[in-house]
Amino acid sequence: MFPTPIAKTSRPWQLTYQTLLPFALILWLLPLIAVAVFSIKPDGDFASANYWGWPSSFNFIENYGLVFAGSDMPRYLLNSVLITVPTVLGAVALSSMTGFALGIYGFRGNIWIFFMFVAGNFVPFQILMVPVRELTLDMGLYDTKTGLVLFHIAFQTGFCTLFMRNFIRALPKELIEAARVEGVSEFRIFWYVVLPLMKPALAALAVLIFTFIWNDYFWAIVLTQGADSQPVTAGITSFNAQYRAAYHLMSAGSIVAALPPVAMFFLMQRHFIAGLTLGAVK
Repeated sequence: MFPTPIAKTSRPWQLTYQTLLPFALILWLLPLIAVAVFSIKPDGDFASANYWGWPSSFNFIENYGLVFAGSDMPRYLLNSVLITVPTVLGAVALSSMTGFALGIYGFRGNIWIFFMFVAGNFVPFQILMVPVRELTLDMGLYDTKTGLVLFHIAFQTGFCTLFMRNFIRALPKELIEAARVEGVSEFRIFWYVVLPLMKPALAALAVLIFTFIWNDYFWAIVLTQGADSQPVTAGITSFNAQYRAAYHLMSAGSIVAALPPVAMFFLMQRHFIAGLTLGAVK
């Protein structure tokens, strides 16, 4: 039923696996490698159609220096931070409380409310483009970081609630019952008993939501425009002129934009893996 571990297979198959693995890894990383090579090429290579050949010169300092010093990239990065961090905090905070309520209390309609949170994840977000844009215009939140933050919190809370509710239901009920016997209020039970046990799940969820929001492009171009409010994913397109595209600068900007979520994952890797695997085995 389950695949045989490589360590228990025959020696010829182990050698075949070890030989093919580097090629599979290079194939998977090929788009990223291409972007990295593009980011150090001079502009003349693209004018001469030297897309996939060896760079005529290595313009690492020139290209990345122009991205930071000759464009609005620092402002776009700051906008992404100001959009992503409040979204992560808001979505995680709301989902922790709703997950606690739906996972601990067996009130009437509990399962239907939970289904409403889950059902929102199955709605194609593209069909919400027009009504959400009109709503932000009516509320005066169009082309603002606040509007994008509020929308992301509302849209991500459903998935976060599903994640937190299932995690909280796996916690030992005896801890909560013991706290109630001692006369501890429900809020203090949540704050001092449940929340500390949720740290691995909170870390895993924070990494996931940070990556989702930081890499969002669709809503960034639908709800914002201009350097005052656009995040870095939408701001990269500002390197395109009217009649030509600065591929070397767009590639350098893409590498810069990809660094924060990658750094976030490696910094939180231990907590992220612990949060995803907690409860898988006793």
